[in-house]
Amino acid sequence: MNTPVVSAPTDEAASTRYRYIVVFVLAFAYMLNYLDRQILSVLAEPVKQDLGLSDTQLGMLTGLMFALFYTVFGIPIGALADRWNRVRIIAISCGIWSVFTALSGLATNFVTLALARIGVGVGEAGCSPPSYSIISDYFPPERRGGALALYVLGVPAGSLIGTMAAGWIAVEYGWRSAFILVGLLGVLFAPIIVWAVREPVRGRYDNPEKGGAQDTGQKAGFFEAFLFFWKSPTLVLNAIAAGATSFVSYGLMNWAPAFLIRVRGMELSEIALYYSVALTGALVLGAWLGSVISDRFGAKNPIWYSLLPGAGLLVSTPFIFGFTSVAAWPVAMAFLIVPLVLKSVYLVPALALLQNRSPARYRATASAVMLFLLNLIGLGCGPLFVGMMSDYLEPRYGVMALGYSLNWLAPFMVLAFLLQCATALSMVRDRRRNANAGHA
Repeated sequence: MNTPVVSAPTDEAASTRYRYIVVFVLAFAYMLNYLDRQILSVLAEPVKQDLGLSDTQLGMLTGLMFALFYTVFGIPIGALADRWNRVRIIAISCGIWSVFTALSGLATNFVTLALARIGVGVGEAGCSPPSYSIISDYFPPERRGGALALYVLGVPAGSLIGTMAAGWIAVEYGWRSAFILVGLLGVLFAPIIVWAVREPVRGRYDNPEKGGAQDTGQKAGFFEAFLFFWKSPTLVLNAIAAGATSFVSYGLMNWAPAFLIRVRGMELSEIALYYSVALTGALVLGAWLGSVISDRFGAKNPIWYSLLPGAGLLVSTPFIFGFTSVAAWPVAMAFLIVPLVLKSVYLVPALALLQNRSPARYRATASAVMLFLLNLIGLGCGPLFVGMMSDYLEPRYGVMALGYSLNWLAPFMVLAFLLQCATALSMVRDRRRNANAGHA
């Protein structure tokens, strides 16, 4: 099927104002994506009490049950995005995940809620891979880090609105109403995506010698794009390192509200106000730091794409113990902010590294493969690990079991740092190999 494209970098779609409008629209879609993904974590305690769930079941619902379908469906959707209209894929996906978010509010037990979350996961798989590809075709390599950072701001925006709105709606009208209203917002926004965003030429700012350049009609085969990713040790290590970082990130973010309510005595209304502001500020700062690393340091030496986020994660490790140890929740929140910031730095550099090293015709598929590894490891296993540890430790430690289970994220922070170092080492090897090939 032929799809409309913008023909030249000098037309309206390539203007500075329009390209940022594109990023804003895609970031808003990503905000809804993340809001619908995280709303269950915000409302974990009332949902648990109403449906009689265990922490392990909550961990599956907020993690593995969602992530498994999100990651698996992301690969074929990413391959489709390398061959079909990416804007339409995002709009259709937005409608699907929003409908299933609304249906989550009608769940009566673990099974019905799990089915709704599976639907959310399948729909959300069509958001980020085509969005990364579109952004890379609106911005040259030296400006992609900043553009991707603006897109990633959908995460803190979704966290802020999700935590505040979902918490307030749940307090006033019940948790079911929160799911339904948030879902309806996405259904209304889906048509706007098609109206506002034009499909750009693939590879318009890339070097033709690297497989990008103008869209000549050549489409990437799925296995060709798939093998391109797996044949690059740097891209594979980059994805695994991001996954290990995401393991910590989702394990902490998905359970911090429940810990603050269950152990530190915060009210849901206080979570909606104080936690949402702290989380949003931390994620915005983390995204900004990631863009600085990408466009300032990574542009000069690619090893900083990995080393600086890894070092930040290692520095933040002791603050996890402070968060779970202090008695007063305001002090606990202060300890939480540091790891929330430093665990958020990794995403923009990891995405910039992937986009800059992937030919245009492979980008959506390569992004989907990376997100498969990142989210299956991080989103799929992080929350589930914390939930299972909490259930395992509960007979011995009672209500404090959740705090001790969060402490077990510390070893994975060290592991993530080591994997980031391995990624940097692989980039050094790539540079030496290319230099030797140039002299041959």
